Amino acid sequence: MKILKTTVSMRARDGVRLDADLYRPDVEGPFPVLLMRQPYGRAIASTVVYAHPQWYAERGYIVVIQDVRGRGTSEGEFDPFAREIEDGCDAVNWAARLPGSTGEVGMYGFSYQGMTQLYAAIAQPPALKVLCPAMVGYNLYSDWAYENGAFCLQANLGWAVQLAAETARIKGDRAAFDLLYAASRNLPFDNPSQDFTAVFEKYTPGNFYNEWLNHPEFDRYWQQLSPNLEGVDLPMLHVGGWFDPYLRGTLNLYREMRDRDSLQHLLIGPWGHLPWGRKLGEVDYGPTASSPVDELQIRWFDYFLKGIDTGITEELPARLFEMGSNQWHFFKNFSDPNRKNYVLSSNGLASLRENGGKLSLNSTQNWPEQSDILVRDPWRPVPASGGHAASPAGSFDRSHLDCRSDILTYMSEPLAEDLRAIGEAVVEVYCTTDAPSFDLCATLSEVRPDGRAYNFTQGYLRVKENCTPLKIPLQATCIRLARGNCLRLSLSADCFPAYPVNPGTGRLPTKVSSIEAQIITLAICSGGDRPSKISLAIAP
Repeated sequence: MKILKTTVSMRARDGVRLDADLYRPDVEGPFPVLLMRQPYGRAIASTVVYAHPQWYAERGYIVVIQDVRGRGTSEGEFDPFAREIEDGCDAVNWAARLPGSTGEVGMYGFSYQGMTQLYAAIAQPPALKVLCPAMVGYNLYSDWAYENGAFCLQANLGWAVQLAAETARIKGDRAAFDLLYAASRNLPFDNPSQDFTAVFEKYTPGNFYNEWLNHPEFDRYWQQLSPNLEGVDLPMLHVGGWFDPYLRGTLNLYREMRDRDSLQHLLIGPWGHLPWGRKLGEVDYGPTASSPVDELQIRWFDYFLKGIDTGITEELPARLFEMGSNQWHFFKNFSDPNRKNYVLSSNGLASLRENGGKLSLNSTQNWPEQSDILVRDPWRPVPASGGHAASPAGSFDRSHLDCRSDILTYMSEPLAEDLRAIGEAVVEVYCTTDAPSFDLCATLSEVRPDGRAYNFTQGYLRVKENCTPLKIPLQATCIRLARGNCLRLSLSADCFPAYPVNPGTGRLPTKVSSIEAQIITLAICSGGDRPSKISLAIAP
């Protein structure tokens, strides 16, 4: 089918011009409209994870890829998330009136392009019939900028530098663009140069990065900025990745929306934020892990925009990729049906000996109380290795990392049978410390007989008041651990640069210089009246 591509423009309600690329079949219509609104230059069209817009147009749709306000060639000033409700509503209404349109609109896109769908839906334009939001930080504070009180440093700074560089490009400032481009390849996490700071603050849209740092709690700033979908009831296909930093947002949105009348489906693959392929980190999940999202979205759009029975209403709503078996499984609900508790025990040498710390299912055994001492030196913070918050994301052999003396490790006996974990695990830790504030990072790995240890989920917590036991929620997962392998919990006080090093003073990292960062001593307790443990969600 021949596809015609044109550049079209609309006027937002305040007169600002927004530009878009339009792809339409060169045959008699009318056709429904698929709309994507994004801030990275419309020619990219999120092809890092989706088929090209032409592919969608060949299936009988008018496809519109629009530059949001102040991005690409669209007029106005870009301020992340600030104008997306009004502009999104205007864009949907305009798209519905395009020549050859049926007047019905669906939206798709991931990350910021997923968020623009939610903001457009808030205004409830009648033409908007279906959404396919992927990898969204639904609550911008807890699902995007912060994780359990810790600033997501690497992800947020990398994104801010990218947006600042694009602003410099739009403004025609070559020197600033070159400086920011170089910084994006070697992010300045500590003591950035004065030249970088000046350019970064000048071109970061809306100065959002500093605003986010200056609002470390969920306050009115975040309440006003995050989308509120109260009263919205649209069918949605939710897409996530087990190693995506915004999986919390995808799951929170899905769980909120599934209690309403409209159809809600969830698909989660073994992917990071991008790309969505068979291999991530050091693990190849096989050909079945390649993204089925494009074909599935067409089935959704055909059903809701063309009235074609594509069978989606007959399928169970949660389609999850199980790592380990490397198969897709369908579930009626994505919940935590069963739980197993692995209790920590130790001889006090969990920081030095692989067999010093143990995990046991026998929670009734009267383990003697023991403390493992962990000393955090800010000069040599524990580095991030894969997971969902670091770049590169995914599963890596971390056996070399677990040998560090500032990481406590607790390992089970070899599994007598396959163990299927699904959902969110929680690590519950009793600890004492000499610092007003500290961080805890908990990582679960599958340890193979040859000693290699591959992480499959982790969680991070910034502790401001040491009210034990501390509960560290881990990233949701779905994995089959093979018989004969072991389960390992690794505990540390850093995961840098995924999160900033906690200075230990109780003050914000932005208010403390590196020279003030303290050595922190933690005592992790196990056994006795303070049994630290893992609560693991198990598939039936």
